[in-house]
Amino acid sequence: MKLRVAIIEGGRSGEHEVSLRSAAAVAAACDPGRYEVQRYRIGLDGRWSPRPILPEPGANPEIDVVFPVLHGTFGEDGTMQGLLELADLPYVGAGVLASAVAMDKDMMKRVCRDAGLPVVEWELATRAALDASRAVARFGFPLFVKPANLGSSVGISKARTPEELDAALRLAAQYDRKVIVERAIAGREFECSVLGNEHPEASVPSEILPSREFYDYDDKYLLNAARTLVPAPLDPAAAEELRRLAIAAYRAVECEGMARVDFFLEARTARFYLNEVNTIPGFTAISMYPKMWEHSGLLLPQLVDRLIELALDRHSEARKSRYAR
Repeated sequence: MKLRVAIIEGGRSGEHEVSLRSAAAVAAACDPGRYEVQRYRIGLDGRWSPRPILPEPGANPEIDVVFPVLHGTFGEDGTMQGLLELADLPYVGAGVLASAVAMDKDMMKRVCRDAGLPVVEWELATRAALDASRAVARFGFPLFVKPANLGSSVGISKARTPEELDAALRLAAQYDRKVIVERAIAGREFECSVLGNEHPEASVPSEILPSREFYDYDDKYLLNAARTLVPAPLDPAAAEELRRLAIAAYRAVECEGMARVDFFLEARTARFYLNEVNTIPGFTAISMYPKMWEHSGLLLPQLVDRLIELALDRHSEARKSRYAR
């Protein structure tokens, strides 16, 4: 019998359209001889089509495994993962805790810093107190300002003056009540794909060459001008260090299934800094997560097979736990 795979797409986030493109790529990569694919779309208003997945064990008998391809809030932040846990359904990707921690840039930085990993220094502001004076005093200009909970560079700005900083804070606060203000790193940008549950593996890394001052939403999805180099032009020792750090970050936030880990290489110090851990990376035609695995010898259909296997393995392992005396 074919395995019945429910792909969830769309969602209530600024990355809705990116999710639709990623989900289409995942669906196309599913071997029709092995899988029966069902598409579940969540609109920007939060409504499901054709119907919602119900948060009760046994209430979704038509589903064997779920592949959530939701980027950003209400999909990548632990909320969807919580629904699927309540429904007792196997699902691809990180669990509730890892999803929530990785999505919140402030919490991700805290966890990775405490694990001894190099993170870009930051200060936290809130919508109720949009004050970045501590960041200015610590780091000077320029600064990067980001919503704490979002992805695809939505709401991110580079501020070089007090006036630009004020505008950047107000923009970021439209997307989240928590705002990250970071020291700007002058250097190169790298990414690394990680795959696995208890024994994660890292792909060859890639380098991002933005066409703009930084790799923003337009550069990622609209302009088609940024370039990527896979494998990244790094000496073997540096590439191995990046892969080691990617796996360490993956483990620090307790990821499972998959993640794309992003880094800066600071020109002045030649030191890698962890930027983000993305627990549901993109699967579009330009997305780096599947591209890095392709260059590591794992084509997209094989990658989808492996992610589904990891989801089923984790669910089987979770069922060994007792929840009552």
